[in-house]
Amino acid sequence: MPLKLAIVGRPNVGKSTLFNRLAGKKLAIVDDQPGVTRDRRYASGSLGDLELELIDTAGFEDVDDSSLEARMRAQTEAAIEEADVSLFVFDSREGVTALDEVFAAILRKRDKPVIVAANKAEGKAGEAGAGEAFRLGLGEPIPISGEHGEGMAELYAALLAFEPQVEAGDDEDDDSKPIRIAIIGRPNAGKSTLVNRLLGEDRLLTGPEAGITRDSISVDWEWDGRKIRLVDTAGLRRKAKVQDKLEKLSTADTIRAITFAEVVLLVMDATHPFEIQDLQIADLAEREGRAVVFVLAKWDLIEDQAAHLTAFREHAERMLPQLRGAPVVALSGETGKGIGHLMPAVIKTHRDWSTKVKTRDLNDWLQMAMQRHPPPAVSGRRVKPKYMAQTKARPPTFVLFSSRADQMPDHYRRYLINSLRESFDLPGVPLRITIKSGANPYADGEAKGHSGRGKREFERREREEERIRASRNTVKKSKRLAAEAAAKAAEAAGLPDPGKVAVKPVKKKGPAVAKAAPSEAAGVSEPGKAAVKSVKAKGPRAQKKVATTPSYKVGTKTAGGKAAAPRRPAAGSRTVRGNTGPGRPKGR
Repeated sequence: MPLKLAIVGRPNVGKSTLFNRLAGKKLAIVDDQPGVTRDRRYASGSLGDLELELIDTAGFEDVDDSSLEARMRAQTEAAIEEADVSLFVFDSREGVTALDEVFAAILRKRDKPVIVAANKAEGKAGEAGAGEAFRLGLGEPIPISGEHGEGMAELYAALLAFEPQVEAGDDEDDDSKPIRIAIIGRPNAGKSTLVNRLLGEDRLLTGPEAGITRDSISVDWEWDGRKIRLVDTAGLRRKAKVQDKLEKLSTADTIRAITFAEVVLLVMDATHPFEIQDLQIADLAEREGRAVVFVLAKWDLIEDQAAHLTAFREHAERMLPQLRGAPVVALSGETGKGIGHLMPAVIKTHRDWSTKVKTRDLNDWLQMAMQRHPPPAVSGRRVKPKYMAQTKARPPTFVLFSSRADQMPDHYRRYLINSLRESFDLPGVPLRITIKSGANPYADGEAKGHSGRGKREFERREREEERIRASRNTVKKSKRLAAEAAAKAAEAAGLPDPGKVAVKPVKKKGPAVAKAAPSEAAGVSEPGKAAVKSVKAKGPRAQKKVATTPSYKVGTKTAGGKAAAPRRPAAGSRTVRGNTGPGRPKGR
C-alpha cells in the first residue's frame, strides 16, 4: 500500500518540480510565473524502495470568498485531508514569509503529520533561509533541491517513519486496465463540469472564467463494475491565437492526452456547435486513431431540442464523413439531464474500436463489395483486389493485397472504408486500410515490355541452372565411386591404395644443345629446307616447335620465318581459281 503524500505550500516555491522529481517524469506543467497549478493532480511515484501516491496542489492563498483563488484553496485543503502526510515546501532563498506562517498555523490545527522541506537549498544561498523554518513549530526542516535532486536521502529517512503497514490481502493487484477517456473541446465548453457530474463531487475547478484548467488532470473512477480513467484537458484554441508560453504548454499536454486515450469525448457548446476549431479537434482525434463520441453540453439552454439534434447529426455526417455514424449525446452537466446516456455510448464505441473481424468474413465482404462496385480501370488496366486480412485492432487496421496497388484511386479506398463500416457495424470508429501488392518475380521482363517472353526466359534459365547442377553432381559422384572401386581392388590384391601413394614424376634429361645435322656439320645446307634452331630441352610444353615448312611455301622470307601476307589484287583485275602457284600471274 503506497504512502499518500500531499505537496503543499505557497505559490512558486517549486512544488510541481518536486512532484515531477518524485514521479520520475514530467507530468505537471512548470513555469517561472506563480499560480500555474490550479487543480489537484495525482500520480504514482517512489523514493528509493518507498512507494508513494503523490498529490500536487495549487499554491495557498489567504483568501476566503468566491474568487478563483478561494476555490483553489479549497482544493488544497481537500488534498491535506485526504493525504497521510503533508510535505510543507517553502523557498529557502527567500526565507519564511508571512504567508508561510499563516499556512503553517493552518497545518498545526490539522491532525495530520507534517514534514517541512526547504526547497532551492543548493549552494550557500539557501542556508540562512532554511534555518528560519524552526520558528514555524513544525519540526526540523530538510534542505532539498527539487530541480537537482539534492537532499532526497534525508527526505526518504523522514518519510520512512510514516510508511503504512502492509495488511493481508493488500498486495493483490488487479490486472484489469481502465478505459482511458479524454474529455477535449474548446475553452469554456463545460468539460470540467461534465467530469464533476460524472464523479458526483467537485473534483475539478469550475467557473464562468474561460481557461481555468491548465494541466491534464486524470481521475480514476468506476462505472458499472468497470474501471474508468477520466482525463480532463485544457481547452484548445486556434493555433494562431496561442501566443502565451503557458498556453502552448497546456496545448501540448492536451495533445499528449489525446495520444494516450482510447475514447475521446468531444464536448461542444450546444448553442453554437461545430465551429471550425471543433472540426479541427475532431479531425485530430481521427488522425490519432481514437474512437470519438460527440457530446452536446449545455443542452438545457436549447428550446427546440428534437429539431436541433436532427440538424446536428446531419451536419456531422456532412462535415466529418471520416467519422460517419459517431454517437451523439446531448446532456447538461449543470442539471444532469441526459447524463445517463453517455457511458453506454462510450462502452459501445470502445467495444467497436476493439473489434476483430475474421479473415473469411472479410474476404466474403470483399467479393460482395467488388460485385456491387467493381474497381476502376487506370490507364486501361483494371486494379484487381485479391485478399484482405486484419492486422490489428484499436483502431481496426486492415491490409488489402491487390494488383497495381500504388494506382488504387482514393475514392475507391473511401468506398471500401464506408462499406466496411456499414457491413460490420462500426460507426464512428476510424478505420485503416493499407493496400499492398505481392512480389512479382517477372518484374524485370515486364519492365522491358515483354512479360510473356520474360517469363519463358526466366523459366529457361532456371531449368538450365538445374541441369548444370545435376551434371556437376553426377561427375563428382562418378569420380568418387571410381576411386572407391580402385581402392577396394588394390586392397584385395594386397597393393597400396593408389589414391594415397604419391607418384614422383620422372624428368627426361635432354642434351643442352641439339646436335647439328651431318650436312650442317659439313657446312652444306640442304636446299629447300628450313634451318633447324638449337633449343634447350625444357619439357614438352616449354620446348618450341621447330619450323619444318619448305622455303617455297613461305614466300620470299628466309627459311624458318613467317609467311608473307597475301598481296591485294590490282584494281580491275579478276582472280582466277588455280592461279596461286609461284611465278604465275594473280589476275588478268
